[in-house]
Amino acid sequence: MAVMTGLSGNEIYCLKQKGYVPGDLVIGNSVFSMGIIGSIGSGLKTLAGGEVEQVTSMIHEGREASFQRMMGEATQRGGSGITGVSNELIMQAGNIEFLSVGSCLHRDDGQAEKLQFSSSADGQELYCQMDSGFHPSHFVFGNVAYSIGVGGGLGGALRSLSRGEVVEYSNVFNQTRSLALQRISQDAMRYGANAVVGIETSIIPFQGMQEMVMIGTAATHSALGPEFNNNPITSDLTNQEMWNLISMGYMPLRLILGVSVYSLGVAGGISAMLKGFSKGEITELSTLIYEAREKAIDKVKDQATQCGADDVVGLKSYVYQLGGGLIEFMVVGTAVKKMSGLKTASPMLIAQAIISDKDTFANTAEVAIGTNLNEQKR
Repeated sequence: MAVMTGLSGNEIYCLKQKGYVPGDLVIGNSVFSMGIIGSIGSGLKTLAGGEVEQVTSMIHEGREASFQRMMGEATQRGGSGITGVSNELIMQAGNIEFLSVGSCLHRDDGQAEKLQFSSSADGQELYCQMDSGFHPSHFVFGNVAYSIGVGGGLGGALRSLSRGEVVEYSNVFNQTRSLALQRISQDAMRYGANAVVGIETSIIPFQGMQEMVMIGTAATHSALGPEFNNNPITSDLTNQEMWNLISMGYMPLRLILGVSVYSLGVAGGISAMLKGFSKGEITELSTLIYEAREKAIDKVKDQATQCGADDVVGLKSYVYQLGGGLIEFMVVGTAVKKMSGLKTASPMLIAQAIISDKDTFANTAEVAIGTNLNEQKR
């Protein structure tokens, strides 16, 4: 029977180098209802701000249920592994559908074995992961549903009357992001892993709150000592980036982030608004964003020092308008350290591992518009 896979030609080629051939696409889903009681309890909890535990628990249960059903389907099909696992949350007419999708893999020697691993990495990334010396074991995730809350909002609102960091808001955002990272690490330890690699982070609006979810692959690396069994390394580097660092002798240590929420303040807001009517720099905004960036970077530096890192790589910054004159500045990166004896299995990364797949589906409306324009030119 023909195989129905979601893997591209590049992915199939890469996985063949590691002894795997494609199997069928596998899917698992679960539809949940918030329920009246859960909604009321969650609504009351948001008064205090911070994590809304009822919602975190419900979302976690739904994500886990859909994932386990996908795993069951892969087992039924005799899969050796699953690659490219996604774990989505979709609103369906007031209910929530949790959807997990992945591509089954089989040993290329035809030898049957039990399901050995599941990974969030696609075929190209999985090749880089394995070639870097990481042995994947399990798809893992950590999530937290949170609200700034009325309580935190009141304190923050008073502070936002003046210019500078609104500590109440900074604390809420730092705490929630730390919780998601702690939980993905705990999930990895359940499977005996000493690393979580290829972490991807999403922030999803949900029922007047937000869910922050991190997904990645729990793995083991022989170069990591026993101290990492209870404190796995975490990295949001792409697996291709990680391959390059490993080849140079650098091991990822920790995904680190710093968040700073700043307020322009009432007086500064009025001044900036008036200056906006004329051409030129708005000094109040320039200095505010600069200070917020420096504050967030300082938090990253402190974390890097605490974990004994040599450098922080892949540093990325994000600026969000929170409304009411508030700006969130977030800096994310991966702390790395030079370790002896690190090397990749292959001396060079193969081209198929870095080639981007071309999207060959064209929107028919766009095609029609393009055709009309070409006819007019003739």
